[in-house]
Amino acid sequence: FLKGERVSLRSLREADVDGPYLAWLNDADVCRGNSHHAFPYSREQALAYVRHAATTRDELILAVTLNEDWRHIGNVALTQINPLYRTAEFSILMGDSGEWGKGYALEAARLVFAHAFFSLNLTRIGCGTFHTNEGMIKLASALGMTQEGVRRRAAWKEDRHLDAVEFGILKEE
Repeated sequence: FLKGERVSLRSLREADVDGPYLAWLNDADVCRGNSHHAFPYSREQALAYVRHAATTRDELILAVTLNEDWRHIGNVALTQINPLYRTAEFSILMGDSGEWGKGYALEAARLVFAHAFFSLNLTRIGCGTFHTNEGMIKLASALGMTQEGVRRRAAWKEDRHLDAVEFGILKEE
């Protein structure tokens, strides 16, 4: 669907559920910085999500694959797409921890941001993360996103309250 120098973004496939995808959502380390891993994630739930991704027009949910071998290493999404307000929320899950720190998330995010601003004609993208999610905070900064606020004690995870840090970027930025 969208191809970059080292990664491509494609639709999720039911076959992805039988790969490493399901294990990512049941891995505490992979999910430490997001709202997953609160309940066990089943194959049936994963299949339902993949089927939802194929039919929704309020969300754009894509697999991140490596161009060298087409291996699925994560997912990237625009959710809460509002064509009237021309806004969306961004999220990313880099599930293959062996590929962390190599710039794949930044490349995937740039591909989906360009698509959002120039194909979907959105004017604003926002995202939120826990204050402890250093990787996502670093990614938001690298994307040129502005920290817009903090929702104090917005989540309970790993036996403690976490603040949610909110970021946003405008098309002209």
